[in-house]
This record gives sequence, C-alpha cells and structure tokens, in this order.
Amino acid sequence: MPDKSGNVYALTILSPIRPGRLDEVAYADVVRSRLDAWNFLENSPMAKVPQTYLCRYFVLDDVFTQSLAGGDVFGPLFDFLSIFSDRARRRALPREDHLKSKYLVFSCNFHGDLDNYLRSMWLAAGNEIRHAWEFCYAFDQVRNADDFVAYMKKCRLKASLFFDGSNDDPLEEQLKALYLKQEFGKFVVEHQGLPAEQLQQAYREFIARAEPANLAGPSWHPGQYRLR
Repeated sequence: MPDKSGNVYALTILSPIRPGRLDEVAYADVVRSRLDAWNFLENSPMAKVPQTYLCRYFVLDDVFTQSLAGGDVFGPLFDFLSIFSDRARRRALPREDHLKSKYLVFSCNFHGDLDNYLRSMWLAAGNEIRHAWEFCYAFDQVRNADDFVAYMKKCRLKASLFFDGSNDDPLEEQLKALYLKQEFGKFVVEHQGLPAEQLQQAYREFIARAEPANLAGPSWHPGQYRLR
C-alpha cells in the first residue's frame, strides 16, 4: 500500500507559499526563519506529537537540475554552430522545469493512522503549526483540527516506494529500547571484572531500576537525543 510499511506511515506534505512580503522580507524567507528558530529550542515542537518517529521541515525554492541530458540528433550541429552563435547552442539543451511557487515541505514517519496523527499534531503543537503555515495558500481557512486534516490531505504527496527502517513498534517501545540499550552499555562498562556474586547482585539492582517491562517507567523522552 502506498505511504505505508506495516504500521508505519510515510507522510510528505508540500504546501505552496504565497508570494507576498512581511516587513520587506519574502514570505518564504519568513517561513524559513521561523523553522530555523526551532533549532534553538531544547526540543522540536514535533516532540510533543505522539508517535512521531522522525520528521523534517524545509522550504523548497525550486527544483534543481543536477545535470542535463545530451541533446537531440541535431546536437552536434548546434554545437558546431555555437562557435558562431550562443543562441544555437542553447537550442540544443533540454528544457528545464521550474516551480511556480516556493513550498513549505513537511516529511514525517509515524506509527499509526493518518487522520489520528494529523489531529494529534494540531492538538499538541497547534500554535507552532499556525506559525509555520501562516503564509501558505488557503491556510487562513484552517480553523480547527478537522480543517487541518483536510488541508494537509490536499497537500499530500504519495510515497510509492516507502521503506521503514525501524522495527514497526509503537514509539514508546522504541524509546524504551533506546534507553535500555544505553543504560545496559553503561552497566557493562562499569561492572567489568566483578566477582560473579557481586555482578549478579548489581544486575538485579539494574533490572529493578531500569524496569525493562514497564514502558511508563524510566525511558527516553520523545525528541531526546542523549541521556542527561
């Protein structure tokens, strides 16, 4: 099924940005600046959105051609004529496509259903979302969670070849696994060389502290990238 791999959904949103200005700054650059400001926060606002595996925001200014294909059968002739006329050389180059608007791009992998995720996104980070999408076409008509879900679906691109690199478990289980991996690594380093009896006692204390089976117990928090 497009966009899904197991229980994981790949969401790609392209929202066109209006061409106006705010205090002499183009709307696209205002959006870019607002997104950049998130880098100075302790965690991204998206850390508040349940079941978010990872996500990325950026402003797409245009499509860029990495290289140009060879010309048509008349290419060599135009190349020869370009000695006398640059216009002839340009006629041999393939046509380039360009976007009519700049776009706010939101790309995300999450666990669960699309409608529920978008609704929880609006409820958890609505202020930041309104701030980021403020200058996008038709976003001024978004008033509530239902409007937001409908708007995002209109801007959605399907991911036909999505591969999920995770284990397909809910976010809470993956965060717990990351916590246990790092904590157990520390345990191994700190307790090497102990006699068997002391090591066994230390391991029991580690299990009691880490609570491996308790997802609500000690764990990483969404958006966290290191243990404090």
